[in-house]
Amino acid sequence: MLDTIIFERYDDSQSLTEQSLRLLDQQQKTWPQLIDGYAAFAGVRQKHISCSGFGVTLQCNPRRIVSSGAKIDPKSIRERKCFLSIENLPPEQRGILYRDRFLVLCNPAPIVDRHLTISHIDHVPQAVEEYFGTMLLLAKDFSPAFTIFYNGPRCGASAPDHMHFQACPAGVIPVELDAASGQRRVPERTIDGVQILTLKNFGREAILLEGTEADRLESVFHRLMASMKKEEKTTQEPKVNVICSSAGDAWRIIVFPRAKHRPDAYFREGDEQVMISPASIDIGGLPVTPMERDFDRVDAAMIEQIYSEVSLTRDEVERIISAM
Repeated sequence: MLDTIIFERYDDSQSLTEQSLRLLDQQQKTWPQLIDGYAAFAGVRQKHISCSGFGVTLQCNPRRIVSSGAKIDPKSIRERKCFLSIENLPPEQRGILYRDRFLVLCNPAPIVDRHLTISHIDHVPQAVEEYFGTMLLLAKDFSPAFTIFYNGPRCGASAPDHMHFQACPAGVIPVELDAASGQRRVPERTIDGVQILTLKNFGREAILLEGTEADRLESVFHRLMASMKKEEKTTQEPKVNVICSSAGDAWRIIVFPRAKHRPDAYFREGDEQVMISPASIDIGGLPVTPMERDFDRVDAAMIEQIYSEVSLTRDEVERIISAM
């Protein structure tokens, strides 16, 4: 079955970016669901909201109701077919086989132009620690055109039972610009040549890891995750979103340690509900709502409340970094 899905196979002699653009072009001509998805994306509304010390771009994207409204409790997951499993992909969908274990696929409900999903060929659960090395490779192989991101099983993954990353054009997620800004960057410590930083006046906490050696980055990332587990008092993967990019010989990892997945406003009844379900792109500065009414009424105070509510506190982040 896998052979019928493969559009191209990646190897080091080719450009993964060019392959992915060829795939997108082919799928936009042959896959009705993707054609419809991009037609709908052409009509999304966006507006800038200036918050205290930072800004966001709010997007109204009705097609994202499937993700924003996804039921991720164990019972719901068990009872639905996994939409990333090979046997359940639409007959017209094709992908690029990446290093024999992942498929680069076009996302039929894009948040941004050229939105990709990179899913494991086997039905295995989300686990960023196990596949962090793959994330670094993806960032390098897609560099400098695309950024890779990961949503934890308790932090925005609408398929927490199936391991996958996503990719979008580099620089589209606002936090990428903030992470490069000297006015925001706060050096915290250096471990094995990996610099650890935070961002100030940002409305939510982010931890940056920067370095040029993949093995050292992976080791420090595991130390960070262990420290986050200790702070959260869990043996599970901590609540986390991760954004990874590469330029030249260096990587930048942006980690959002989370207090919870969805804010209280998400669970209110009737007109009081605000359907914003923050994942990597949302917490990174591009919050998405599928509801017109939310797009029209969400303001700076509401964004600040949502970010504060779903993020760890500064004190918690300082303890995490100190304990690494």
